[in-house]
Amino acid sequence: MSKTELNQDKLFLEKFYVRENLTETSLEECQAALKLLVQGVKDLDKKAMEAVQTRLDSLTKPLGSLGVLEEIAKRLGGIQRNPWPEIEKKAVLVMAGDHGVVAEGVSAFPQEVTPQMFYNFLNGGAGINVLSRHAKAEVICTDVGMAFPLDPPELMRHRVMNGTHNMAQGPAMSRQEALQSLLTGAKIARQAIDSGFRVLATGEVGIGNTTPSAAIISFYTGLPAQDVTGRGTGLDDAALIHKQEVITRSIQVNQPNPQDGVDVLSKIGGLEIGALAGAILEAAHSQVPIVLDGVISTAAALIATSICPAARFYLIPSHSSVEIGHVAALKQLELKPIMHLDFRLGEGTGAAIAFHLLDASIHILKEMATFESAGVSNK
Repeated sequence: MSKTELNQDKLFLEKFYVRENLTETSLEECQAALKLLVQGVKDLDKKAMEAVQTRLDSLTKPLGSLGVLEEIAKRLGGIQRNPWPEIEKKAVLVMAGDHGVVAEGVSAFPQEVTPQMFYNFLNGGAGINVLSRHAKAEVICTDVGMAFPLDPPELMRHRVMNGTHNMAQGPAMSRQEALQSLLTGAKIARQAIDSGFRVLATGEVGIGNTTPSAAIISFYTGLPAQDVTGRGTGLDDAALIHKQEVITRSIQVNQPNPQDGVDVLSKIGGLEIGALAGAILEAAHSQVPIVLDGVISTAAALIATSICPAARFYLIPSHSSVEIGHVAALKQLELKPIMHLDFRLGEGTGAAIAFHLLDASIHILKEMATFESAGVSNK
């Protein structure tokens, strides 16, 4: 592709993102924007990774003795194409959406909790706010598809639709709406990156969202619903069995196309899941690392990597949650979690904790003495 064509593509995406509300975009425009987004994703910079590895191997420690921290430093170098990566500005992107499938009785909490928690995020009182402050990270909240009105209405400017349809009876949304959710997430990620954030994390809120997440994981892994479906907000045994039946029925009713991630998202996904998948794609396109949280975020990663396999290289999995589908999804993505915390809150909380390990990896890379500088004998 020529330099002129690259500049034209960049200009198209910039003009696309400038639009206040992407619900006004056509199916054709959305498809063109997604195509350009995917085409811009490149492999990691092997030379930068080799330079990081050389530096790590020169430090006053046995080779590889800092394990995960060394792997993180090398991954960050490859993503940013810089042997001295920088991640001082960090943000958690919390996407909010509601799900029509809650009509099937798959959640222990009412749907009214979604906007209530959204306000809690905005007021700084949720778990993700506390952990993000501790990690010196910002929380960016976006309503992509809640079912209830918000006050002030300005908070709804990125809303694609008022919650999804009941996926147990048909598609959760149209293809156009799925694309709009993807590109809304990409737009939010781009805005954060343009504001100077050098590492992003995935967060979410949405009553019932473990149900479409488990459906996506079941579909991509080929595992039965009972092997990937957890209790979510705290279902009893009977409700859990019912939830698994709803997931199985949703897949059978919709028959998603495994070769088309947008089709999977539209039929058995969610608006906040689509937005997270879009954020992952934009992070990969902009060469910015993005830290995965729990089962919902990882289901979004399955959608994103189905659309663009190379996006996987930009993912840093934070933890392995209590939700049983999370382990299966990470295995499908060939990603190894860096922590085991027994978390199941969501919101991006596991990713916020992981920020500390990313910081530690950078400090080791830049501040630890080498054998030569410290006058220590190497083996």
